Parts: sequence; structure tokens; C-alpha cells
Amino acid sequence: MAKVTLVVAVLLIALGLAGFFGTGSQHPTALIPTWFGVALGIFGSLAISPSEKRRKLFMHVNVTIGLIGFLGAAVKGITGYGHARSAGLEPDRIALGSQGAMAALLLIYVLLCVRSFIDARRSGKV
Repeated sequence: MAKVTLVVAVLLIALGLAGFFGTGSQHPTALIPTWFGVALGIFGSLAISPSEKRRKLFMHVNVTIGLIGFLGAAVKGITGYGHARSAGLEPDRIALGSQGAMAALLLIYVLLCVRSFIDARRSGKV
């Protein structure tokens, strides 16, 4: 799962940079997925270890970061859409798309991690 974490990290970094430069570098909050990607990348690289305890620790840190990122992106996307609609405005499609992509990517990642944890427990590796 550490290698999957690194792939997700690269995708989040690309998503954040695309959002930032796609908006003309005017909105620094578009870089939020990049920071989550950097955190996952750091802890994902630390999880590539022959030590089982170290690997477990850093993968649990990663899934926690992923869950927090998913919840933050999903809540921000839903509330941003709701506030714009209630004010009679059109929601910012770039921001909404970036938040939706981040939430979807991290939800898939968290589900893969949970499945991996369950499989490891059942196989007796833990």
C-alpha cells in the first residue's frame, strides 16, 4: 500500500498545481490538494520499510491524513455549493471540481487502505 500511497500523492500534487495554475495563480487555496499530496508522499516513503512496525505506523498515519482530507474536501465542496446556490450565484466550477476530485481520490484511497488492513489482519500478518 505504500506504493499506492505514493501514486495518490503524485495525483494530489498534480491536482493542486493544475488548479492553482489553471486559475491564473490567483487562489492559493487551490494548492490544498498539493499539501495533502506532499504529506502523503513523505509518510508514504517512510512506510517503505522492512520494519513491520514502522510500516504499520506510517500507513495508519497516511490513512488518517487521507480520511481528514476526504472529509475536508467533501464538506467544503458541499457547503460551498450550497452557499452559492442559496445566494443565487453560480458555484465556482473549478473549485468545485477540484474539491470533488480530491474527495473522490481520497475516498478511494481510504477504502483501499481499510481493505488492505482487513486483509492483513485476516491473513495473520498482524
